[in-house]
Amino acid sequence: MPLTNSRTAYGAVTKTFHWGIALLILTTLPIGYVAADLAHQIADPGITTTDAQVSWAKLLFTVHKTIGVSVFFLALARILWAVTQPKPGLLNGDVPPEAWLAETVHWLLYGSLVAVPLSGWIYHAATTGFAPIWWPFGQSLPFVPKDPGWARVAKTLHFLLQWVLVGAVVLHVAGALKHHVIDRDATLRRMLPGHTPAEPTARQPGHALPFASALVVWAVVLGGAGALGWYGQADGGGGAALAQVESEWQVQEGTLEITAVQMGSEVKGSFADWTADISYAQAPDADGQHGKVTVTVAIGSLTLGSVTDQAMGADFFNVEDYPTATFRADLLSTDEGHVARGELTIKGQTVPVHMPFELDIKGDTARASGGLTVDRRKFDIGQGVTDPDTLAYSVDVRFELTATRG
Repeated sequence: MPLTNSRTAYGAVTKTFHWGIALLILTTLPIGYVAADLAHQIADPGITTTDAQVSWAKLLFTVHKTIGVSVFFLALARILWAVTQPKPGLLNGDVPPEAWLAETVHWLLYGSLVAVPLSGWIYHAATTGFAPIWWPFGQSLPFVPKDPGWARVAKTLHFLLQWVLVGAVVLHVAGALKHHVIDRDATLRRMLPGHTPAEPTARQPGHALPFASALVVWAVVLGGAGALGWYGQADGGGGAALAQVESEWQVQEGTLEITAVQMGSEVKGSFADWTADISYAQAPDADGQHGKVTVTVAIGSLTLGSVTDQAMGADFFNVEDYPTATFRADLLSTDEGHVARGELTIKGQTVPVHMPFELDIKGDTARASGGLTVDRRKFDIGQGVTDPDTLAYSVDVRFELTATRG
């Protein structure tokens, strides 16, 4: 069997690309479906998460992502090979509707084989999660920041484009079977192992109309999702916004972030909605106390990468029953610097905490930053996940803020 294509037959290289990519697609699609279904079960507030479930979901997602990225590079190689080769003509080019549909499906397949894995890779690179892509592929992409907005759009595109790919694959297979069973021509046999040349019809479809038709399909799918507002539906941010508080020092801007370690990988998140009631005097009293602080955090405003929904579940933050967390502390001066000493309440559990922080006051503007490490088990978070290699016990909390004197 020749390696290269001819006017009447496909070569060994083209056939290897075709069946290799087909095998990977038929493997990764069901793996992705099972992994997504398992992830929904883990995120379900009514289902207790176990170490085995998390480990299995992580493995499935890792395999799905790795195969997907492999398809991306194989598809690029196949396209580069195709542009250097003659393409055997259609055996039904004299039937314009069928020929147009066949070429449109081919354009959809080529585009989807690149766009589906690439959108998934961008989503992986833009978010934080617990299922890495196996070597030699990296976890990040150039020019793709860790950004919830990027991740949300890429995730939606991946979801939409995968169904375009599935539809194109179904039509492609149906067309091949129709040629083989009903028309009894060599369309399918030309792609099977061996050398099976077949004379194409004199009339062949052009490329412009099928390409334009494929663009219309993509525009309808992606534009329809945009009209429905799918790209703007962010993870996290649920629940009513916290009411503003009157404070001696008003926070003008700030961040409140957490970092957990799941399956050996850091998962970073941030709370979009929190308030701080701060009283502070630069001169301490006799006990070294400068003032007090009360911070209220809307748990539903947390964005935690690809595990945001899981974090909201009953076994973790249980946002339905415990929508807020509270930190109350005295602000003290010690030999080691400034310290906030008080209590942290999450999920109905109150734990004493000691948080060092840095403070810089210039006039009526103060800048502060600090953090602490807590044990999630003390707050009944992730009780079903007992293996620290699956989900580490320690969680880092860090804040930065700028406040002005009211």
